[in-house]
Amino acid sequence: MEKENHAFTNSLIDETSPYLLQHAHNPVDWHPWGEAAFELASQEDKLVLVSIGYSACHWCHVMEHESFEDTLVAEYMNEHFINIKVDREERPDVDQVYMNAVQLMTGSGGWPLNTFILPDGRPFYGGTYFTKKRWMDLLKSLVNLKENEPQKMEEYAASLTAGVRQSEMVVKVEEDMPFEFKKIEGLVDDWQQYWDPKEGGPNRSPKFPMPSNYEFLLKYGELTNDFSSSDFALFTLDKMAQGGIYDQIGGGFARYSTDKLWKVPHFEKMLYDNGQLVSLYSMAFAKTNDQEYEKVIRQSLEFVKREMTNKEGSFYSALDADSEGEEGRFYIWTKEELQEVLGNDFDFVERYYNINSNGKWEHDNYILLRREKDEVFANKNNLTIDQLNSKVTRVNAKLMEERDKRIRPGLDDKMLTSWNALMIKGYVDAYKVIGEEEYLKAAIKAAEFIWKVQRHNGALNRTYKDGRSSVNGYLEDYSFTIESYIALYEVTFNQLWLDRAKELMDYTIVHFYDK
Repeated sequence: MEKENHAFTNSLIDETSPYLLQHAHNPVDWHPWGEAAFELASQEDKLVLVSIGYSACHWCHVMEHESFEDTLVAEYMNEHFINIKVDREERPDVDQVYMNAVQLMTGSGGWPLNTFILPDGRPFYGGTYFTKKRWMDLLKSLVNLKENEPQKMEEYAASLTAGVRQSEMVVKVEEDMPFEFKKIEGLVDDWQQYWDPKEGGPNRSPKFPMPSNYEFLLKYGELTNDFSSSDFALFTLDKMAQGGIYDQIGGGFARYSTDKLWKVPHFEKMLYDNGQLVSLYSMAFAKTNDQEYEKVIRQSLEFVKREMTNKEGSFYSALDADSEGEEGRFYIWTKEELQEVLGNDFDFVERYYNINSNGKWEHDNYILLRREKDEVFANKNNLTIDQLNSKVTRVNAKLMEERDKRIRPGLDDKMLTSWNALMIKGYVDAYKVIGEEEYLKAAIKAAEFIWKVQRHNGALNRTYKDGRSSVNGYLEDYSFTIESYIALYEVTFNQLWLDRAKELMDYTIVHFYDK
């Protein structure tokens, strides 16, 4: 039935990845990653295109619309290439190899990642996003190279493959290197030169949240009494929570900010970011008892429960940046929309969420954000914190009700084991500092799902969707799952979690350890 309703259907129709399924009705004859595609390339003596992306990637959608949905472009691609589509979230191993290759060639990388390779898998050229004209010019020049100067292509492939191998080589260190704390002090001293004292985070754009960096600084400050480090981490957490990168009314963080102000996000929301950020804000709340951190934790977990949790208790992977073909459309507001929805509350929201030059974005749209802590805003506006919280709760409910009428961003509804484990750890860390039983129950339900559904003959699978568990787990799937099970043991003292962690650890040592 599926095939009758579309002009084109390719081999991706049998996949479970939402990203691959997005391309299943392109006129490009896409193949999933696997030996069959490479055997076909050898039989037909064709070059191979490996095009890698993920479902929430804005520029992946743009390139699909401009080039991969164009029948003339597709006709040329199908005639001269074997075309393979890869979901980088399912296959980070494939992504890493070809990302290394493109970075060696061009000095930078990103997604969509388009790499041209020989039928034996060796890359010889690649790049990221191409406009339709540049893409067609590139395809024709590569076909011309193959027909007229095949030896050049072979030379590029040999050189690039050697470079990739060299870049991935881990050299064993033979001499004994005793640990000295001053080395860490030196690293932090050097790192401080790259901090943004005005807006927090790094002194450049784009800005990624990078939870592990600030977790390190909080711990480092505590261990050394170097409060400048932990204070900077907390300052950064304040700025992120106030910025447009944080969904002020619905909770949850976008993947990164395109500017230095944490103002304009790249609007996709990823599970792995939000799991780690809940853990980070839980650590900050334990350290400071700052109620704004508690609010971020509660709001973010409400978002995860509302939009990222399936009926089985595991977690979806991502929400798209785009809706209605427009980046951020779901999250932004015009002043007129806000006035109509809020009525008498508009004056308050105008001040609180910066419906002014601070919040103005493009096409007369505004991104809701704050520029100061709640305590400061309350004092300036003659409000108690309780009065402020009450007002914010009321206006957020109004705005959420209106926003829920909009067309929602696309949902990547596959479950990834390692990302789920990060979210389980986030729930456990939130339970430690807030004590909500609901958080512990959610963590246990998701942890049970991994154990019962993603485990086969002692091994973990990486991905799950629509009843299908697939793709052998990577080291990160084992590592984060073990960490989440130990965290569950620490709050429940149920030996079951420790036993399961050990069972996975024993399997990991046997199958991943390199003597």
